[in-house]
Amino acid sequence: MGWPRQAYSAALHLAAPLIWRRLRREHALTDPRPLRLGRIPETPSDVRMLWLHCASVGEVQAARPLIDALLARYPDHALTVTTMTATGAERLRALVEGRGDDRLAHRFVPLDFPRAAARFVERLRPELALFFETELWPNLLHACRRGDIPVAVVNGRLSERALDGYRRLRPLMREALGGVDWLAAKSAEDAARFAELGMPASRTTVVGSLKFDTAPDDEAPRVSKRLRRQLGRRHVWVAGSTHEGEEAQILAAHALVRRRYPEALLVLVPRHPQRFDEVAELCERLGQATARRSQGQRPSDATSVYLADTMGELTALYGAADLAFVGGSLVPVGGHNLLEPAAQGVPVLSGPELANFADVAAVLRAADALVEAPDGEGLGEALIRLFADPAECHRLGEAGRGVVAANRGALIKTLEGLGTLLASK
Repeated sequence: MGWPRQAYSAALHLAAPLIWRRLRREHALTDPRPLRLGRIPETPSDVRMLWLHCASVGEVQAARPLIDALLARYPDHALTVTTMTATGAERLRALVEGRGDDRLAHRFVPLDFPRAAARFVERLRPELALFFETELWPNLLHACRRGDIPVAVVNGRLSERALDGYRRLRPLMREALGGVDWLAAKSAEDAARFAELGMPASRTTVVGSLKFDTAPDDEAPRVSKRLRRQLGRRHVWVAGSTHEGEEAQILAAHALVRRRYPEALLVLVPRHPQRFDEVAELCERLGQATARRSQGQRPSDATSVYLADTMGELTALYGAADLAFVGGSLVPVGGHNLLEPAAQGVPVLSGPELANFADVAAVLRAADALVEAPDGEGLGEALIRLFADPAECHRLGEAGRGVVAANRGALIKTLEGLGTLLASK
């Protein structure tokens, strides 16, 4: 074991109590603890396995076109998708149930202890390992390399902020990236950042963002239409994937909107389920009449906020709105998927914090398909302006839809690269 990975592994073991405590707090230990140590059932010898790792719910959603395409292109293979978080697991399990395909399964990824990583890879026995976006786990990558398993990083993304952190671990990252056979980078800027950490240009291809290839599932449009009928003709906006410190600004923006449009409804969708009760209490404390979707409550004419405290419905909720605000952007999180509402022709608003989606935001800006607000007050003013201008809303929605359509194609390039990698095994 090289000294960078040795030091990293020692630090992980020292931090183990904190890691387990955090997983319990985030409700990620919904599977038995041994599975987090790689103690999974062995893949039968007659099963050809592919493995895709996604961090959480956003990555699972973005990876869905790839999941569907892999199952279609390789009918003789099974596909295991791992996640780190419980929210990602719930989204993936819903996808498994919806597909009804016994070739698709979910596992929690093991913690990156050396023995756990090695045990997981030895038992799963994948022919190809795919890591989505920035999921670079040194011991898992080493276990794949030791097992002669080709590794690809797909939709490879590395923000400037993430790069700043990884620079402090450059020797470790250079060793980890040595186990990556192919990087399908999201943009030239992402490829350059990976290169700075040691990823060879000869094993890197810029393919574009898989997020542009994302499309709502068959059920989402039906849910959107049904919900929109329930909501009636009132002005409706969705704030999706919101974070701590952001909901208060969003509710302040909604208070401004309600002064101009007293019937306006905010559909509020917190990012993390462990915060649902906290956000509900905040709404009530600020005097917002709130209905909770998880409890089967329907918004009445008197309802100001519809708290969507459920999982896996964000796409459908965006589709039911007149306007969509994408969260993680009024606080220094880096933003979330701006393309999810844009693909449905829903005008997109955000805050200024978009480091994680800088390339996507740039494309939307170039098409004048993104409205950015500096803070909660600016968001409220932008919402009022747009609600008063249906023609501009229509133009924004069509511009966003056009951006998504014009930038599709990363999926085909990714599949071609993976096919070459798999054939080389």
